[in-house]
Amino acid sequence: MTVSMYSASVPVFKQILNSLLVILDKAEAHAIDKKIDPAALTQFRLFPDMLAFNRQIQIAADFAKGCSARLAGADVPSYEDTEQTFEELKARINKTLTFIDSVSKAEIEASAERAITTGSGEKTRHFTGQEYLLHYALPHFFFHVTTAYDILRHNGVEIGKKNFVGSY
Repeated sequence: MTVSMYSASVPVFKQILNSLLVILDKAEAHAIDKKIDPAALTQFRLFPDMLAFNRQIQIAADFAKGCSARLAGADVPSYEDTEQTFEELKARINKTLTFIDSVSKAEIEASAERAITTGSGEKTRHFTGQEYLLHYALPHFFFHVTTAYDILRHNGVEIGKKNFVGSY
């Protein structure tokens, strides 16, 4: 049985990005309820050498849009990494959802053997589409989403597995 490249990518990204929207609403409500400066959450990092919450969300969105574009053989849209507030982070996620809804399902389905190159110089990596999706893009996407989730849980936001997984 072959893997549907589309089913293993776009719907997965959409499910988790939509979950992130709910989680961001809960985090924002938590900050208001507990009278916490929202920046204390959006700028929080689990350890000094780790990226802050807002960067985790930005990078997760980047992997969703980048993977979808590369698999479809389309240009990867460039987003500036300026989001600082919950509203700005939600806007970035919504912009990403709009973009991944626009990619060609047929092109993604035909991408399993497509050559995918990422990075530049010494960081250049070459994959087939299936290798890129399953062994690079999805693991990185889930790492950053999970780290964002963990930052909020660490700070007392009442979210759980159901919030992370969302509905499908």
